[in-house]
Amino acid sequence: MTGQPITKPNAVTFPLEDILGEVLNGRVRIPDFQRKFKWQWEDVRRLLDSIVRGYPVGSLLLWSRPAKAADFVLGALTLNAPELDDALWVVDGQQRLTSLANALSDAGCRDPRFASAYDLENSRFVKAAEPRAHVVPLPIVFDLQRLLRWFADHPESTQYFDEATRVAKAIRQYAIPAYIVKHQDEAVLRDIFDRVNNHGRRLTRAEVFSALHRGEGREGPPPTFADIVEQIDVMRGFGEIDEDTVLRAVLARRGSDVTREIRAEFSRERVSREFPDEGVEDAYRHGGAALLRAVAFLQDEAFVPHFGFLTYRYLLVVLARFFAHHPDPGPRNLKLLRRWFWRASLEGPEKYGSWTEAMRARAAQVQPGDESQSVQSLLAAVDVSALRFPKVEKFRSVAAYSRTLLCAMWANGPRSVVTGEPYDRPMLTSALQGSKTAREIVPRIFKREPEGMETRAANRFILLGDDTLEDARACFSTPPMGMSTEVWTATLSSHRMSHELSSLLSCNQRVEFLNAREVVLTTLLRDFLARVTEVEFEDTPPLDDLDLDDDDDVEVEEEQAHAGS
Repeated sequence: MTGQPITKPNAVTFPLEDILGEVLNGRVRIPDFQRKFKWQWEDVRRLLDSIVRGYPVGSLLLWSRPAKAADFVLGALTLNAPELDDALWVVDGQQRLTSLANALSDAGCRDPRFASAYDLENSRFVKAAEPRAHVVPLPIVFDLQRLLRWFADHPESTQYFDEATRVAKAIRQYAIPAYIVKHQDEAVLRDIFDRVNNHGRRLTRAEVFSALHRGEGREGPPPTFADIVEQIDVMRGFGEIDEDTVLRAVLARRGSDVTREIRAEFSRERVSREFPDEGVEDAYRHGGAALLRAVAFLQDEAFVPHFGFLTYRYLLVVLARFFAHHPDPGPRNLKLLRRWFWRASLEGPEKYGSWTEAMRARAAQVQPGDESQSVQSLLAAVDVSALRFPKVEKFRSVAAYSRTLLCAMWANGPRSVVTGEPYDRPMLTSALQGSKTAREIVPRIFKREPEGMETRAANRFILLGDDTLEDARACFSTPPMGMSTEVWTATLSSHRMSHELSSLLSCNQRVEFLNAREVVLTTLLRDFLARVTEVEFEDTPPLDDLDLDDDDDVEVEEEQAHAGS
């Protein structure tokens, strides 16, 4: 970082009307190190409500420096900005300025994140929808001439004229404090950004990393963790991996200690021993590719179809490190890696004190350049005598024990309760679009469990596609019309139902049904875990890695020497 002194920040106050004018005319810009816009409509409503009430909404931190002419996107707006010697780059306040610029303009207000109006009758901000009595779109409230014309067209709302002008004046004249910093070194501003955003609501580690290390890409905008998440979801339908897990995967590929200081990740002071010549863009690209291969392994080999089924996120990070250094493991090592994944899931992270320490310890067992030894080290670190059989009694979609059961249920090949055809992964992906857990696809068979049997896992099953809960309840009781007895039996079995359970369900014997199905699910889970952990088998490496030929040569040489003597 340069030793050039920073100019004392200039404290100014902008009327909201003025600062928005600067935003819309392109003087206010968003630097690359800012995170993407994340607010939703409710966040925008609360900001507007605070402004009308006269509450403070925080100050802005702006960086004064030249800017080239450019088109840039701000929320739902595409702005054409001229070349300027004194553009104002937003170091802190992006979410607020983006929200106001969009909510108060016609083009931005069409986006559902910003579409706001003011209900004059009830004195509150509401979502802009079809025209309603006494509800004024916000861009009209913000423009006095348009507001007057609106009242001329809506004489039935004349009684609320004073309320409308009060709100319009409160918005336009609201004073926003700002600090303007002048400094030529972008690294200084990144440091300020980091410090400012570590007061109040802390940025996630992934957001800090992106802010500090996002350089321009070779072709187009710089890469982001969100890009990696989207690419994996599009290619594999795995759902939305959280960005902190993606960050850890990128870090794990470059070095096993994923808890290391990230501010100097690409500095000369800290050069990755494993990828010393790698820049930011390559780290994102190769890290994303390794994570993609790890996801493919989970789906294709380990019966984990979706992020909402994953027992522990940190295991995905360790897998990403493994596939970064060993992108195309042999069949034997893939099987051994599956054993390790499920054994580690059953052992849990507790012996390391926390999942963070477990992630660091397990990542250190992956050795670049030695695929089989990496697998053997991972397996050796798991104490098979300490494996714990997951709970089957309760169901919690965020708990590792319930996610293990879900994987077993998915591996059992659940079928449509209407057609009898097996569900497939695209159907699962579609059903879980935007969901963090699998809760939405595992409804209750009974709307309410008997007293003392609440949240039972035995009351859950996987339901996808156009199948409805009513379809399922009907199918579990009697064969659907047009479905053969053979297909019906196979469909029941795919959901770990049976004719006996069907009879209990038909008679509404809820306690007996739940107890009996819990036994069935326990058997399902035991069989699944026996298949994927294979603790009764030897964990020998691939035959190609054993020195059998060398040993044979030594024995032949010894025999020949003995015969010659």
